[in-house]
Amino acid sequence: MAKKNNLQLTEGSTYKITSLGARDTPVITSGTFKGYSVVGNMDAICIELDKSHEKLSGKVRIIPTHMVMHIDILKAKEAQEEKKPEESVFYR
Repeated sequence: MAKKNNLQLTEGSTYKITSLGARDTPVITSGTFKGYSVVGNMDAICIELDKSHEKLSGKVRIIPTHMVMHIDILKAKEAQEEKKPEESVFYR
């Protein structure tokens, strides 16, 4: 049986995201994925903008996930396994 390749956005990977802007015009965002955020009750993607954004380079753009049209993976980094907290016993 073939190995499953679960795609996920990984911190440090580079993406080009096309999302909806004002009046249904697309906004192109390219840069490094920094993580997720919550704005009000909406999930969002945080991208550090690359040099193609000129004066905004290095700033973080927060894109609500419901506005994303598509994502191009430019450079993917391996997902790091989350460290599980050590189980400890607490007595009173």
